[in-house]
Amino acid sequence: MIKKLFPFLCLLLVTVVFFWQFLLKGLLPIPADTIIGLYHPYRDLYSENNPRGIPFKNFLITDPVRQEYPWRKLSIESFKKGILPIWNPYSFSGTPNIANLQSAAFYPLNVLFGFLPFEYAWSLLIMLSPLLAGIFLYIYLRNLKLDRYSSFLGSAVFAFSGFFTTWLEWGTILHVALWLPLSLLSIDKLSEKGSHREIFGWSLALVLSLSFAFFAGHLQTFFYSSLIIFAYFLFRFLESVNKKTFSIKVFIPFAISLILTLPQLLPTFNFISLSARGADRLLFQTEGWFIPWQHLIQFVSPDFFGNPATLNYWGVWNYGELTGYVGIAALILSIYALFFRRDKNVLFFGTVLFLSLIFSLPTIFAKLPYVFNLPFISTAQPTRLLFLIDFSLSILSAYGLNQLIKTKKLKEILIPVIGILVFFAALFIFVFIGNRYDFNPTDIAVAKRNLIFPLLVFASSSILLIAITKSNKKITGYLLAAIILLTIFDLFRFSWKFNTFSKKEYLFPVTKSLTFIQKNIGNYRIAGTDPGILAPNFSIMHGIASVEGYDPLFSQRYGEFISAINRKTPDINPPFGFNRIVRLENISSNLVDLLGVKYVLSLTDVSDPKFEKVFEEGEIKVYENKDVLPKAFFVNSIKVTLDKQDTIDEMFDSKFNPKFNAVVEENIKRTVFTAERADAKVTKYQDNEVVIETNNPEDGFLVLTDSFYPTWHARIDGEQEIKVYRTDYNFRGIFVPKGKHVIRFYSSLL
Repeated sequence: MIKKLFPFLCLLLVTVVFFWQFLLKGLLPIPADTIIGLYHPYRDLYSENNPRGIPFKNFLITDPVRQEYPWRKLSIESFKKGILPIWNPYSFSGTPNIANLQSAAFYPLNVLFGFLPFEYAWSLLIMLSPLLAGIFLYIYLRNLKLDRYSSFLGSAVFAFSGFFTTWLEWGTILHVALWLPLSLLSIDKLSEKGSHREIFGWSLALVLSLSFAFFAGHLQTFFYSSLIIFAYFLFRFLESVNKKTFSIKVFIPFAISLILTLPQLLPTFNFISLSARGADRLLFQTEGWFIPWQHLIQFVSPDFFGNPATLNYWGVWNYGELTGYVGIAALILSIYALFFRRDKNVLFFGTVLFLSLIFSLPTIFAKLPYVFNLPFISTAQPTRLLFLIDFSLSILSAYGLNQLIKTKKLKEILIPVIGILVFFAALFIFVFIGNRYDFNPTDIAVAKRNLIFPLLVFASSSILLIAITKSNKKITGYLLAAIILLTIFDLFRFSWKFNTFSKKEYLFPVTKSLTFIQKNIGNYRIAGTDPGILAPNFSIMHGIASVEGYDPLFSQRYGEFISAINRKTPDINPPFGFNRIVRLENISSNLVDLLGVKYVLSLTDVSDPKFEKVFEEGEIKVYENKDVLPKAFFVNSIKVTLDKQDTIDEMFDSKFNPKFNAVVEENIKRTVFTAERADAKVTKYQDNEVVIETNNPEDGFLVLTDSFYPTWHARIDGEQEIKVYRTDYNFRGIFVPKGKHVIRFYSSLL
């Protein structure tokens, strides 16, 4: 029993060692240092003792605190209130939350947040990603009849590979990836003859691994994983004796998984169809969209081009998307397996490796999906295929080590060793003559310095692998342990250099200016005049609504609307130039009043007379908009338009005043109302519900300045369902009969 558990205990020990700063020092695997190091007003909180700001380790990994952490926090808090987290009222003037898959609202491992403080549950979730990935891959490799040493090496390489290193602190991508080996294992088990109990157990494992991977929160990674799972099923199908029985055993879990994920799948695809995801179609032409050929160097020297954590990176943007390092020993063994292991599984994963490289590098085949504008694929950055590249290399390295242990043929292992040695020699020649060919001397010095350690690891790994071919059984065990430890040390050094462990108090601290806004904001919103102020989505953590947001998915209508405001012209044509971060740059427009912007945060003086400075903290200045429109109000007239261009043209007309006029893209008859004595009071404002009490002497038209979305509905006096019109390009409007009424806006899942 102890012998069987020993590899899993070792994987646990390796994970504990990796996260020792969290377990022993209480530092969180969250890049919270970038919050207080990069953004106001947090910087102002520490400015007295740190006038230049708090040092932060890695500016490249800000997305976990700008996206995944706030979205998950919002979802968990909603569940704790007994509310389904359908809507996010704090970003983009209101945006879907559950439909944003990266909120991972339904991920079953969210159970951790039910009994632990959020920051510790999140940290444990981060810690579980390499641990579970390693465990699942180890079991899978053992089922493929590989020995314990080889299986352990492959599992450790996968768990701490370059892909796992650079995406470790996101809390979503790796939790999609880690379920892949369990899915493949389940398919293998279902391809075998077994008792009804065994079939049920592995069918359940397949259902859970597929469903959990989808709910984990990253569609692109899940798509790649699904491709491999389907291809693997076909691979095993061709081998199976009873193809019909095997197909049924696999099809049923697939179908059940699809049904289980529908509550997430349908809202997500609906949101994608309404989003601006495909607005910037020419991104694939930018450098770094594919893995540049020269960045294949990072498979042998991950920091050849420097590292963002040491502020000396000189490669193509960005480092995190281009690093697939698996360790020198694993690379040698993978090449060895491809050349000398005659095995159908090696052929399968070698093919996956080859195709993943072909479609992630700037080859003609990789560009075809973008040229032909294929749905979904044409908006997905192919560098994330490093997931499949590293996964394949991990498995191939295990096969390579297993083959070496069995055959111990010196000539065979020398071929990949000599090949990589030649590659290193070419790199050293380059760094010694690079200064002659207009390369920056500083960059060349970085490359030269960062070649030394990989070369030492290569030399040590090569000696150990060669020694295995000449060793007896007892010595072989020691050599294998040394190879594994050297690989783990190599990957740990690489990952510790890149990733951040931060103090808990750095995680969204409350400042005086934020407290002032929280007390006075009501149902209004804020905007910033500088990208260094309260990064988009940070406002979620303080319960403050913002017109800004950062998300690969945001409403196309909202993007067009903000773009037109920023351009100061009714131009709604892409590209918008947001790069997924929507910011309001023109605060003087009267449409800013319609957006409900009550407070503007600025690092400089605001000269517009409608803004009055009401608070100051350090460098941050808070201005109040005296012309802001109420959350809900009646208008005097409606302009009917035929399409969105007519709508935005009308709103940019000098005669348009959003306080009195509204524009509706629908063929309605009545367009003039009496609104002077009409009253609208918001009595309840929650994530999925807005209640407004109205009192109007005549029939009127009510505008609600929250983003329009088709899952929002309205009822009057608790009974009659009334139509919600897309109003003023992006917002909501309804007709209200005269008299006193209670209007309830509410959001459904679909």
